[in-house]
Amino acid sequence: MAKVVIFGVTGYAGSRIGAELVKRGHQVLGVARNAKEVAEGIELRTGSIHDEAFVSEVAAGADQIVVALRALPGEEGEPKLIEALPLLTKIAVEQGARLSFVGGAGSLLVAEGGPALIDTPEFPDAYKGEAGSHKQILEALRESQAELDWFYVSPAPAFGSWNAGERTGTFRVGGDLLLEGAETVSGDDYAIAYVDEIETGAHRRQRLGVAY
Repeated sequence: MAKVVIFGVTGYAGSRIGAELVKRGHQVLGVARNAKEVAEGIELRTGSIHDEAFVSEVAAGADQIVVALRALPGEEGEPKLIEALPLLTKIAVEQGARLSFVGGAGSLLVAEGGPALIDTPEFPDAYKGEAGSHKQILEALRESQAELDWFYVSPAPAFGSWNAGERTGTFRVGGDLLLEGAETVSGDDYAIAYVDEIETGAHRRQRLGVAY
């Protein structure tokens, strides 16, 4: 059994990852900015990922630190998610915990050597800010100190609460290259793939892509 801390536990991906972890018998502490209903078996704390004292407290004894938050601030004046990375890195290394991020599809490569999906003409302008900010997080993780054990999971492009889909238990797992024919993956199946990686640790300091 692992102790897992999830920042963004009430969000679309975070809530499903939390529920899947509980289903498999793990101890889950979920963090949200505001108190909301969470799956049975999850301990909920409210606070900010940018609050050093709070993050240090909730991450104490953690085996895994999961970040399932938007890369861009939700309100004007708030810091970007990437600004929390130095703190998360410090705490993860000190704790011996593995750090992971619910990522985006924009940084997936459409062909060997590029370009990234975000750099193709078809990529919607409305999503470029969030996708670009998540791409920066992935790049920063790749440049992080070798002691930091991390992974980053990119879903298929059409992933979100508006396209929740169903739990099938069947999906493909790739790497930096957008899987051929990949269009979507359900929230539940994404969570299965994410928790599989938490349990196996098969992709140290790597990005995974998940799609049907």
